[in-house]
Amino acid sequence: MKRVLLACVLALPLLSGCQSAYYSAMEKVGIHKRDILVDRVEDTRAAQDDAQEEFVSALDQFRKVVNFDGGELESVYNDMQSAYDDSEAAAKSVSDNIRKVEDVAEALFDEWQEELGQYTNTKLRSQSAQALKETKSRYNALHTSLKKAEAKMQPVLSALKDNTLFLKHNLNARAIGSLKGEFGGIKRDIDRLLAEMQRSIQASDQFIKEMKQ
Repeated sequence: MKRVLLACVLALPLLSGCQSAYYSAMEKVGIHKRDILVDRVEDTRAAQDDAQEEFVSALDQFRKVVNFDGGELESVYNDMQSAYDDSEAAAKSVSDNIRKVEDVAEALFDEWQEELGQYTNTKLRSQSAQALKETKSRYNALHTSLKKAEAKMQPVLSALKDNTLFLKHNLNARAIGSLKGEFGGIKRDIDRLLAEMQRSIQASDQFIKEMKQ
């Protein structure tokens, strides 16, 4: 019965779009905002892992384009377009997950701050306030890392899209020559993106570890 109830609760955001109702319903089955925050950070970390793979795949596909040496050029373009589409979808998933992290973090900290006023024991209130301060500090460091990695995705996507569009309308050897000049810059940007994402993933791992202690 509890499993059925939990499944219904998990579907609530999709049905109502009301996050506050979702959090309340989750608390009724013993899952609190702190738990949801950790889960959503884990989901974001997984989305970043997927995005890394897709951007590497897109770079590999772009490399095949600039090294094209005969065959069906349209087929090469189709593969490049597919790699771009997959990268775009993966980037959107990362951004969507970051928004979910932000939402539950805001709800958690607002609730925590409000409940500090309910204490009658000043010592316990002081300890809880200190724990809130420390948790906020850890979260802010994580959030900064997530946003820095996110910010590097769009320029890479824009460059990939430009080159994909160019190839689409210029399926010839001259186009390949033009794209060769773009490859180095895109590779540098993707390498920087991957490094930033890896730092963000490490920050997520550390945050999750600290929150579970």
